[in-house]
Amino acid sequence: MQEVIPNKRWLFSRKIDLSVFLGSAVLSLLLLALGWQFGIVHDESPDWTWISAVLLIDVAHVWSTSFRVYFDAAEFKRRVWLYTLVPVFGYAVGVALYSEGELTFWKALALLAVFHFVRQQYGWVNLYRAKLRETSNLTWWIDAIAIYLATIYPLAFWMTSLPRNFDWFVPNDFFTLPQIVEKILFPLYVLSLAVYFGKSFYLYFTEGFLNIGKDIIVATTAVCWYVGIVALNSDYAFTVTNVIIHGVPYFALIYFYAKSRRETAGKFYRSLSSNWLIFLATLWALAYIEELFWQRGVWHEKNWVFGGSWDLESWKTYLVPLLAVPQLTHYILDGFIWKRKNNENFRLLG
Repeated sequence: MQEVIPNKRWLFSRKIDLSVFLGSAVLSLLLLALGWQFGIVHDESPDWTWISAVLLIDVAHVWSTSFRVYFDAAEFKRRVWLYTLVPVFGYAVGVALYSEGELTFWKALALLAVFHFVRQQYGWVNLYRAKLRETSNLTWWIDAIAIYLATIYPLAFWMTSLPRNFDWFVPNDFFTLPQIVEKILFPLYVLSLAVYFGKSFYLYFTEGFLNIGKDIIVATTAVCWYVGIVALNSDYAFTVTNVIIHGVPYFALIYFYAKSRRETAGKFYRSLSSNWLIFLATLWALAYIEELFWQRGVWHEKNWVFGGSWDLESWKTYLVPLLAVPQLTHYILDGFIWKRKNNENFRLLG
């Protein structure tokens, strides 16, 4: 292992990395403690949690892909067919699935969303490995198995314990797995995390090598996913542990990428990414507009925020897949836009 300069071990900076990765996990657990104190930890998410976690983080982070692709004219032109056809074909497939049944559509979208959430945590681990130039095949296998099982085991527990008191999107959007799946995965889950942290301690005490950012990712993922899905059984617990650690780091990733693009981007792009407040305000405005159509046209909830309902029942086959296009586009494009070999402009690692 090569010697790592302390201030070169972070993706963004020591302060930012600790805030968005460790800080978001600590906030999630503090919100759990707050929910326990006020007796809501086993209940549905209250409106203030939905506004802060779902609207301002989950929905808004989906729209942040616009800063990576659609607001950046040069990037959009570079792969115009990919960036155009993904939402177009996504909508067409969505309409086809919804035509086969509402639950068919939501099951397919939930599976894609789960894949995206799992892969994002794996992506952070790989970014930290690249940052500190870890090239060992053995440690890659240890890291990959640990981060995948840190997410997959709680999902397996969920799917072998249905029904739960929370859902990914809508009731019954997960399929049931046989109990044997959870029983097989649990010892592998425990073993993989033990081996991962054993390896980290061994490298630190024998070679002085420490990839603290990667260790934080694995530890916070394991804790938050286990507590929010396995240990507790409520919509509130799942929301605060799942959404915050997923969306907050992604905001940072997009913002610092946008910061690196401002010198060569157009005036519109520079204006929207000029500072954190304008960047977030843009995403929150887009998230609010999207949710206005969801709430008034589909869910008919939260009228105190979005106003009265619209009677669009006869249009749901076309409306629901249309409103899901931002999510679908975000999930799919995320598998393309961060691979360095295909993105000359990706300079996060320096």
